[in-house]
Amino acid sequence: MPAQILDGRAIAGKVIEGLKEEVGALKAKGVSPTLASIMVGENPAIEVYIRSQRRASEEVGIEYQLHKFGAEVSEEELASFIDRLNEDRNVNGIILQLPIPQGLEAARRLQERISPEKDVEGVSPANMGLIVYGRPRFTPCTPAAVMELINSTGVDLYGKRATVVGHSEIVGKPVALLLMDKFCTTSVCHIATSERGELRDYVERAEILVVAVGKANLIPGDWIAEGAIVIDCGINRVGDKIVGDVDFEGAKERASFITPVPGGVGVVTTAMLMRNTVEAAKWQLRG
Repeated sequence: MPAQILDGRAIAGKVIEGLKEEVGALKAKGVSPTLASIMVGENPAIEVYIRSQRRASEEVGIEYQLHKFGAEVSEEELASFIDRLNEDRNVNGIILQLPIPQGLEAARRLQERISPEKDVEGVSPANMGLIVYGRPRFTPCTPAAVMELINSTGVDLYGKRATVVGHSEIVGKPVALLLMDKFCTTSVCHIATSERGELRDYVERAEILVVAVGKANLIPGDWIAEGAIVIDCGINRVGDKIVGDVDFEGAKERASFITPVPGGVGVVTTAMLMRNTVEAAKWQLRG
């Protein structure tokens, strides 16, 4: 039978509804959760994500501040601005929209500059490190979305064979750690796996497959194990269409559950950012 489609919009909607109540309770205590977003230069893809963040913030009741800088702004100026946001008691969460013109290493240094208590993307070394210990404070938003989607299936993950394709520090590595915390037997694949011709082997034996590479239809449908849970984090433009990293039409004939692209991981990722922002406000209120 064809796979059940994991409706990211419906799952995100449930998260948002729950957060509305929490924000209402915080506002009753005089706390108005606030998310500060930093954008550098012009990027149409980032503009789309910002609009999504703003809509979700308005729906939940979070104040969304957008701070835009020209592409010529220096790393030192950005660092100084982040320091001011760190010290601003009215700001609960900070997100640096990537990529930035200053490059990857500058982006990493700036993300590290964000206070761990306000790092609602969960990308600082302190928050990443807590994942290793199995007690995350703010889980990175896309990995959190992946786990939310997997958990929505109701499948017991204990002992399942999981394969993560892609080993980035913001998706692949944290997802692998989160799956291991559920006692999945977890393999992580990357470019070297593909070069050795072994990628298909790992995919075919995966009961849970998470793909986060950014290459359209990298995983053919006939590689998918019968009954697998397939979570596709890829967002790729092919002509006038947006597609994932997995051949959706082929994979859905073999999987038990699968995420669509669009309408899967992406919308839940935004909901996880909202959740982290609310948790940050609650944590700071207690602290």
